[in-house]
Amino acid sequence: MKIIQKEITLKARGRGFHLVTHDIEDQLPEIREVKTGLAFLHLKHTSASLTLNENADPDVRKDMESIFNNMVRENEPWYVHTFEGPDDMPAHAKSSILGPQLTLPVTSGRLNLGTWQGIYLCEHRNHGGQRRLVVTILSD
Repeated sequence: MKIIQKEITLKARGRGFHLVTHDIEDQLPEIREVKTGLAFLHLKHTSASLTLNENADPDVRKDMESIFNNMVRENEPWYVHTFEGPDDMPAHAKSSILGPQLTLPVTSGRLNLGTWQGIYLCEHRNHGGQRRLVVTILSD
């Protein structure tokens, strides 16, 4: 079994759900040598998350942001953790709901995603900054 592990950086983005599939693949030329394997993606942050969803219609990403903003609201009077701003505690909660990790198949040197699937970086802070992602690929 071969193991490849690499830490990559995703550029800073504003709050929202951002399609980053190609950004990740572009920073992983090593994946082209993998015939069959699994890629484990781990986001090293607590106020952003990863998920897999539709890559065709950008309205899906806008709707996802609206859904999560309605599920987890800012400025709730019962929040105790408020020191880092009104978007911080809701960002932690949203990150816990979606999670920081994905496990994806690798086939013939590419992430084996469905036709309409893409990897989203879910930026839950207004100004989250660059995000670091550890990618570990196991292959035969």
